[in-house]
Amino acid sequence: MRDFKKYDIWILSHQFTLKVYDLTNNFPQKETYGITSQIRRASVSIPTNISEGCGRDSDSEFNRFLTIALGSASEVEYLLILSKDLSFISEENFKQLATEINTIKRKIYTLKQKLK
Repeated sequence: MRDFKKYDIWILSHQFTLKVYDLTNNFPQKETYGITSQIRRASVSIPTNISEGCGRDSDSEFNRFLTIALGSASEVEYLLILSKDLSFISEENFKQLATEINTIKRKIYTLKQKLK
């Protein structure tokens, strides 16, 4: 069994999720059950699936959970674009978070390739 807390990608995605929670505290209250909820759930899904995959018995199972995490990261990327276009986040915050989520996506992809 792998220790998910030792994976750089888990650390980065956990830190990213904390930033998303902090940032979405400023979203309009009418979005509590809309974009706010969706982007939070999608960002939480990234480190959660990495953690769950680490608890599995085989590389192929771990790879499957990394695929789910990668899908969630893409979902977050879109929701960041939408949030920017709706003026819920600034261009500066968008650029920073977009860079971070793309780093996370690249690292997940790289880890997946190593497991094949």
